[in-house]
Amino acid sequence: MAKVAQKKGAEKKEVKISRILITQPRPETDKSPYFDLAKKYSLQLDFHPFIRVEGLSGKDFRKQKVDITEYTAIIFTSRNAVDHFFRICEELKIKVSQDMKYFCITEAVALYLQKFILYRKRKVFFSADGSTAGLQDVITKHKNEKYILPVSDSGKNELANHLIKHNIKYAEVTLYRMVSNDIAQVMQSKYDVIVFFSPFSVQSLMEHDPAYKQNGTLIGAFGPTTSKAIEDLGMRLDIKAPAPNAPSMVSALELFINSAKK
Repeated sequence: MAKVAQKKGAEKKEVKISRILITQPRPETDKSPYFDLAKKYSLQLDFHPFIRVEGLSGKDFRKQKVDITEYTAIIFTSRNAVDHFFRICEELKIKVSQDMKYFCITEAVALYLQKFILYRKRKVFFSADGSTAGLQDVITKHKNEKYILPVSDSGKNELANHLIKHNIKYAEVTLYRMVSNDIAQVMQSKYDVIVFFSPFSVQSLMEHDPAYKQNGTLIGAFGPTTSKAIEDLGMRLDIKAPAPNAPSMVSALELFINSAKK
C-alpha cells in the first residue's frame, strides 16, 4: 500500500493508495511494467476494459465512397486506427502506395506501423510531445498533402477543425466503432485510483452512472483527449500522461506516488 499526501488548500490530506482500476484489458504477459509497479508499492491492480472496439465491415466502408488510393497521407491517433485501416485494405484488396505518408499522434503509434509497412522515417511523422497540438504543427508543415482522417462512429476527430482552418484537403473515414462494456460489477468495488485511456471510456462511465461523483477517488488519464473529457465533466484530474518526465501511465503513477510522499 502506498500512502500519499494530497493537498487541499493549505492542508495536506493523506491518501492511501492500495487498489487501482485500469480501464484496459489485462496485459498478456506477466512481464508488464504494471506488475512491477504493483509489487514495488504493494498495490492491487484490477484490469477491466470499459470499451471494446468493433471494426466496420468492408461493405460499410464502401458506403463512405472514399478511394484510399487517391490520398497521399493518413493521420493515426491510435493503434486501433492503424489496425483497422490495414484490415480494411486487406479485406478490400486495396494496395497502399509506398509513397503514402503517415502522421501519428505519438512515437509509439508511429513505431507500431512496423507491423504493416517497411518503416521509413522520411515517410513517418509524429508529434514530438505526444499532444494533438504537436501533431497539428507537423501536419501544417505538410499542408499540400491530401489526408485521410480516421474517426470512430462516436464523434468527430478534433483534428478536423485544424485541417479545415488551414485549408488542408482531407476526407474523414469511419473504420471502427466504440462500444461500451458492462461495468456494473466492477464499479461496485471501491478504488483509490481509476485510470482512463480514452474519452470513450470516460463516456462509458457516465453512461453507467450519469450522476457519478468522484469524491476522494484519484483520476488518471492517458492522452490529451482523455484528459479533456475528464476535465469537461468537472472532475479533478490527478495523474496525467504522457508528460516529459512520465511518457507512460506506469511512470506517471509512480511519479505521483513518489512526489506526493514528499
